[in-house]
Amino acid sequence: MIGTLALVAGVAGCGGEDSGGGKQAQPGTFEGKGPITWATGKDTSGYIKSALDKWNTDHPNEQVRLIELPEAADAQRQQLVQNAQTKSDAYTIVSTDVVWTAEFAANGWIEQLPENELPLDKLLKPAIETAKYFNKLYAAPWRTNGGLLFYRKDLLDAAGVTSAPTTWDEMKQACQKVQAQNPGIGCYAGQLEKYEGLTVNFSEAVHSAGGVVVNDQGKPNVNTPEAKQGLDFLAQGLSSGVIPKDAITYKEEEGRRAFQDGKLIFHRQWPYQYALANATDGSSKVNGKFAVAPLPGSSGPGKSSLGGLNLAISKFGKNKGSALEFIKFITSEAEEKVQLEKTSEAPVYTALYDDPGLQQKFPYLPMLKASVANAVARPRVVKYGDTTLAIQEEAYAALTGKKSSDQALKDLQSKLESIISK
Repeated sequence: MIGTLALVAGVAGCGGEDSGGGKQAQPGTFEGKGPITWATGKDTSGYIKSALDKWNTDHPNEQVRLIELPEAADAQRQQLVQNAQTKSDAYTIVSTDVVWTAEFAANGWIEQLPENELPLDKLLKPAIETAKYFNKLYAAPWRTNGGLLFYRKDLLDAAGVTSAPTTWDEMKQACQKVQAQNPGIGCYAGQLEKYEGLTVNFSEAVHSAGGVVVNDQGKPNVNTPEAKQGLDFLAQGLSSGVIPKDAITYKEEEGRRAFQDGKLIFHRQWPYQYALANATDGSSKVNGKFAVAPLPGSSGPGKSSLGGLNLAISKFGKNKGSALEFIKFITSEAEEKVQLEKTSEAPVYTALYDDPGLQQKFPYLPMLKASVANAVARPRVVKYGDTTLAIQEEAYAALTGKKSSDQALKDLQSKLESIISK
């Protein structure tokens, strides 16, 4: 259930008592103790509730109240931005997509965190980089993410396909063999609805064809043959039927349900799908029938977009001392292991990927570690909101046939140059 709050204007004041009786922290300090809130996306796994129960039992005077934001990342960002722009103290801790750090830090919406109080030396380096702005830490890495290819191993085996595809052409050929025996099943889908997932999937396709969206110098460079090959993989996939027409409406959950209902051979998805698709309670028709592989690309293994969530402390929140302590708890290695075991979400601790016991339960961990290590970040720009909207608009126009791939990329190049140069 999505929490609904009145947005309270005004910055947390200096000194005094908050409504929960805790001493309020000065801006930029982490001394205030008392009740706090945590604004994050909808908890579909139940893990967050169990973690909060554990914390709240041990900290009766520092209770954490969960505020569930909408399911889609775009809607989450909009709500968090609105809250920050009104300088509301309604949110203490905020879950931030890994590409929001620059925007939130540059606008002064989140606090710089003390690096010496977090075990950064034990974390995956790509996850750490997503939490920094101008080399200063503004969030605690909590979940990282790399895209994976979920596939129906049982159907590939029955069709004589002995290994997962490493290229787009191999995937199409495997589909033809499977569909010859199962004519009603769809070949491939990702997240192609007009939202943040489309930015992720478009970026992956471009990078997996050898192109870039924004280069190392921060300059957009999407009007290229490589970017066209990546966009054509998606657009021609939809027009030819390799990607089912329904996939244009898929976000993460719609695609997950389609895969679990046995409607897809291949599905590009985040690792959280693993535990849900293996459920034995009747909610999944494919439990025990699928496997996981790296994403395919144009001429070899593809490149994932780097995903994940970090935890930041609102500049305007109360009781920041309690907030920092809770972040240390929820991002601890012990707690991240619990989260992995319950949800199959990608942890940020290197050691958890190398744990033999966890690898036995989650055999995809080594390839997930490699996916994260080789992942390419979406554009890390201050005006990320405008950037991702431009990508979504032009990619969607190509996917729905309203523009050619050439025209969409030409227009996108112009838009990104205008946005990023300002």
